[in-house]
Amino acid sequence: MQKSIDIRDILDLKEKRNAVILAHLYQWPEVQDIADFVGDSLDLSRKARDTRADVIVFCGVWFMAETAKIISPEKTVLLPEPDAGCPMADMVTPEDVELLRKEHPGAAVVCYVNSSAEVKAVSDICCTSSNAIRVVGSLKEKEIIFVPDRNLGHYVSRFLPEKRFILFDGFCPTHNKITVTDMEQVRAAHPGTPILVHPECVPEVVARADFTGSTAQIIEHAVNSGSEEFIIGTEIGVLHRLQKLCPGKRFYSLHAAMVCPNMKKTTLLSVYDALDKMQYKIELDAQVITKAAVSLARMLSV
Repeated sequence: MQKSIDIRDILDLKEKRNAVILAHLYQWPEVQDIADFVGDSLDLSRKARDTRADVIVFCGVWFMAETAKIISPEKTVLLPEPDAGCPMADMVTPEDVELLRKEHPGAAVVCYVNSSAEVKAVSDICCTSSNAIRVVGSLKEKEIIFVPDRNLGHYVSRFLPEKRFILFDGFCPTHNKITVTDMEQVRAAHPGTPILVHPECVPEVVARADFTGSTAQIIEHAVNSGSEEFIIGTEIGVLHRLQKLCPGKRFYSLHAAMVCPNMKKTTLLSVYDALDKMQYKIELDAQVITKAAVSLARMLSV
């Protein structure tokens, strides 16, 4: 049985440590509610860069906490659950990137932030699902090596036909599972309701959606839309934020299994323990930080 945590204890520790709590939109509702900032990976990257706190408690997965450490190496970055990983990030290695460079000399390597610090260190520029089109469009190179997400890379390629894309064969298991059949079934259950999906979904799902965007873009679209109901094709944690921002609207998940098990590892207890015991610190090689910071800085400048 999990120990009960008083929210005030977390807040007291946060003040004592001069800490800030960042939570991704895929976290449990109670973890989102305790956070100082809730957002997608791009928004949280900016918060990590701009905060004056000494300690960053990153409620997400390890590549996100690594990104915060790369951007703010002088700060202590804590990941409450040390085994909260990312299957997509595990699919690509620095060696994969170097091999692609040899096969495609002159191509620019665009690295989705859902990747390790080491992969970021051997890439030219990073991107998120929010800014991927803008980032790739800013590059002078006509040939683009896009790692690791083939689905996001395919989505970006639709908007930049003048560029040639070499797509790495990675994917997000949670988003990749959505099928056209799933869409047809949910449309039948909720006729006329717009479907909003994440670009990590497979191309045929994206092609049939009413709107495609990052988690933050999906939220913005739902908030500003005149529609009263939406079908959401991304991790189920986003529904909590949507319902808070739009209490008068109704939201349905496109698939009952739209749950990222790694994102759901973080609990209030692990946030408390992170602050209480100052665990688990993100430690990166100085050279990796220096090299990866270049690709992240290029992204943030765009």
